[in-house]
Amino acid sequence: MAFQRACATSEVREDQATAVSLDGIDVAVAKDGEDFYAVQDLCSHAHVALSEGEVADCAIECWLHGSTFDLRTGKPMALPASEPVATFAVEVRGDDVFVDVTTPLNGVTPA
Repeated sequence: MAFQRACATSEVREDQATAVSLDGIDVAVAKDGEDFYAVQDLCSHAHVALSEGEVADCAIECWLHGSTFDLRTGKPMALPASEPVATFAVEVRGDDVFVDVTTPLNGVTPA
C-alpha cells in the first residue's frame, strides 16, 4: 500500500467532507465519530463533487440529486445513483489523515 498524506484531522468536519487530490484522483475525506473514511469525490450518477454534500450517519449525500453513499462500502443507499463509488484505505497518524488510492477497497475503479 502507498499511503499519502491527505489532510490534517482538524480539517475534516463531522458534517462535511474535505476534498483532496491524490495521484490525480479526487478524494472526499469524511469523518463519522472517531472514524475517517475516503471515497472518490465524484457522484456515480451526476458526476459532481460529493465533498460539497452533507455527511451524516456514515453516509455522504450528493448535493445535486440527493443520492447517498455508504462511506464504508461506497454503495449507493438512495436513488437516483445505482453504481458505487470507489473507497480507499485510510490511516490516521498523529494529527494527519493518510489515504491509499492505489487499490480501492471495494474494487471500484475510480472514474
